[in-house]
Amino acid sequence: MTTTPHIAVLGAGYTGVAAAKLLAKRTGATVTVVNNRDRFVERMRNHQLASGRQVRHLPLHDLFKSTGIRLIIDQVTRIDTEGRRVELASGAEPVGYDLLVYALGSHADLDAVPGAAEHANAVAVAERAERLRDQMRTADTVAVVGAGPTGLETATALAETYPGRTVRLVTSGALGEALSERGREYLHRALGRLGIQVWEHAKVAKVDADGLLLEDGTHVAAGTVAWTAGFKVPELAREAGLAVDDRGRMLVDGTLRSRSHPEVYGIGDAAAAHTQHGQVLRMGCGPGGLAAACAFHAITARLAGRTPKPLRVKADALCISLGQWDGLLQPTDLDGSPRGKVRTGPPVAMIKKAVLGVTGWYNLRYPTLVVAGARQG
Repeated sequence: MTTTPHIAVLGAGYTGVAAAKLLAKRTGATVTVVNNRDRFVERMRNHQLASGRQVRHLPLHDLFKSTGIRLIIDQVTRIDTEGRRVELASGAEPVGYDLLVYALGSHADLDAVPGAAEHANAVAVAERAERLRDQMRTADTVAVVGAGPTGLETATALAETYPGRTVRLVTSGALGEALSERGREYLHRALGRLGIQVWEHAKVAKVDADGLLLEDGTHVAAGTVAWTAGFKVPELAREAGLAVDDRGRMLVDGTLRSRSHPEVYGIGDAAAAHTQHGQVLRMGCGPGGLAAACAFHAITARLAGRTPKPLRVKADALCISLGQWDGLLQPTDLDGSPRGKVRTGPPVAMIKKAVLGVTGWYNLRYPTLVVAGARQG
């Protein structure tokens, strides 16, 4: 490796921005970030965008101003691990690297169900969330597919914003599967208070212009469809010959370094990070922040000739907004099992607003907060 290494960071989501800024500030490395758009998308706020609320406009050039980071707006098409370079869709000169941070995240899986790509609006995609917002101006009924945190936040935000519309929440399992009994009871009451109709154990077989066709033949009518069911990761790691799991997530060790290519680190949704007890961290901003901090510590330690410490995580939690003034906070074990006391109501809504403010503003500008949070974890 060169005396002054070149670090390429692929992806400028929550984890990519934090890792790039930390590495640029704390090491002598040259850092290049490649991202497919010129602005940062607060994905955790996309349900608010879909319901018509204003979200911040965050140009990446502003976030990286005065950091020394080179920003390239382009689509990555191939990672050449042998030549240590990244090829771009524009045909521009490939980006070479000594170290690579793979932070391409995840995207909505719209290919699993016929018609979803054509008719459904994936809330995880900003442009699709904006399209859902536009369609909600005239649609009298919306079907939200998926009852994970994003689905719950989307359904409750839409029901609260449009009290005269019909909101239907469709889930393939039981509502609130990751919650304690008290948490499930509270969730049912909260959805009932907002008039949300719930379909449990309902698997979608097809999406069309008029709504959803379930596997049992039931048709769920809807003027528009919000899709929050399932995510997948880019195939670039697999295509590059990097070790991946059956979902295509990069396999990394306890320091977030690729198990097959030691010059590559994987963070965020696109990497399968294991805790000290062997559990795989779930996809999400919180676990991604911990992974970004761990990878930063590992890279800086190795550049300094030290042995890095592995990722250590003790517990997890789900913090879900149920409209602007209600929420639910469920502590969980690392395997996703609910534990401890669930907290509910306006105080949780305030906690969630604080979390969004920290992750979408302070962490992007002062990423040392990510490191501080990881130390506490």
